[in-house]
Amino acid sequence: MAELRTDRLVLRRWRDSDLEPWAAMNADPEVREHLGDLLTREQSDASVARFRAEFDRRGYGWWAVEVQATGEFIGFAGLDEVDDDIPFTGVEIGWRLARSAWGHGYATEAALTVLAHGFDTLGLPEILAVTTATNLRSQAVMRRIGMTRDPADDFDDPTEPAGPLRSNVVYRIARGARN
Repeated sequence: MAELRTDRLVLRRWRDSDLEPWAAMNADPEVREHLGDLLTREQSDASVARFRAEFDRRGYGWWAVEVQATGEFIGFAGLDEVDDDIPFTGVEIGWRLARSAWGHGYATEAALTVLAHGFDTLGLPEILAVTTATNLRSQAVMRRIGMTRDPADDFDDPTEPAGPLRSNVVYRIARGARN
């Protein structure tokens, strides 16, 4: 799948021209608030190399997101297999946008398209989302796209030291639960 489109967005494969704005996002403390340390340019570029390789291997992953009207790169959205150190398995939906793209409904718009792709094209039975307990903005997107939280699924991330990034919440949606 080369790309997904919404009314305002294009979710597409990564381009070399995305590396600089992606690195700027990963060096922004507000963007990284719920994600951990800021990334160097080298770490940021390496993440895109991983995204590309995983997409090639699986046929899905993290799409670069651009505004259709302007071609501006604003972040990423997509699907990924849950990390090995997490206490459950599955496919996770996620998004990360530049601060300039916050508050426009882009995360919800991209996430709804990613959900549809995951269920309708990939045939996934369930999609989940994980974020820190303090990331209320992402949790609001999760609720807007129809996901629900069972506090019994919440967990402490074993890779994080004690602090605000350790406590995580899990939201889920089953294929038949979409509106």
